[in-house]
Amino acid sequence: MRNFVLSFIITLVCGVTPVAADEACTQTTHDQIDYVVCRFDPQRDDIRLFLNNDDGEPYGHFNWVNEALAKKGETLVFAMNAGMYHEDRSPVGLYVGAEQKAGEIKYLLNENDGPGNFHLKPNGVFYVTGRGDAAIQETQKFKGVCGQLFRYATQSGPMLVIDNEIHPRFLSDSDSLKRRNGVGVTENGEVIFALADTPVRFYDFAMFFRDELNTPNALYLDGTISRLYAPELNRNDPGVAMGPIVGVVVKND
Repeated sequence: MRNFVLSFIITLVCGVTPVAADEACTQTTHDQIDYVVCRFDPQRDDIRLFLNNDDGEPYGHFNWVNEALAKKGETLVFAMNAGMYHEDRSPVGLYVGAEQKAGEIKYLLNENDGPGNFHLKPNGVFYVTGRGDAAIQETQKFKGVCGQLFRYATQSGPMLVIDNEIHPRFLSDSDSLKRRNGVGVTENGEVIFALADTPVRFYDFAMFFRDELNTPNALYLDGTISRLYAPELNRNDPGVAMGPIVGVVVKND
């Protein structure tokens, strides 16, 4: 189907066959909030995670990922930032990406308590398995999944939706309105990324994933610095250098 650099053994509860999306990225408005929504079939679409280039330096920007892919005859067709990171742009939690060698897990699962959105528990993990399924698990459940391979993973937080329930600490009247991006997985396995171009509170962002995008589990990826790369929408958002990046790749003809 496609070439991947690595695979890791983890446990997985079950697999499903996703439904292909009619188109990748679309713009929509819900409850006066402007969103970009991008849908992908992990069985068909090459979803990857990126952090460091061949010299071990963080990519930081979408263009630099695309330049590296071009040398391999590939093109980035979608990307967004994919989780919390430290000042040196290293991930705060678990990260498994395209640049890592088989058997190497450099950035481990983070179960620590602390300040900030990452530690607003429960947090969780978005991952793509060895057989091409995608899933989101709350961190504690992720530790106990049983049986397959995974190629890519990023831990972030907080969870937005947990088994069809809104994160218990979100407030419907919160005054914290920010640009936000996240990822959800539908019951049939479709992966949906969303970015709120209008500042939105956590509660409403989670409701959008659950009730409009129909994702029983969804994970917050980042906030104020959220950025999108979607050439079909003429989007290549500028901004400060990022840590982990999630993208979809195609081979050049």
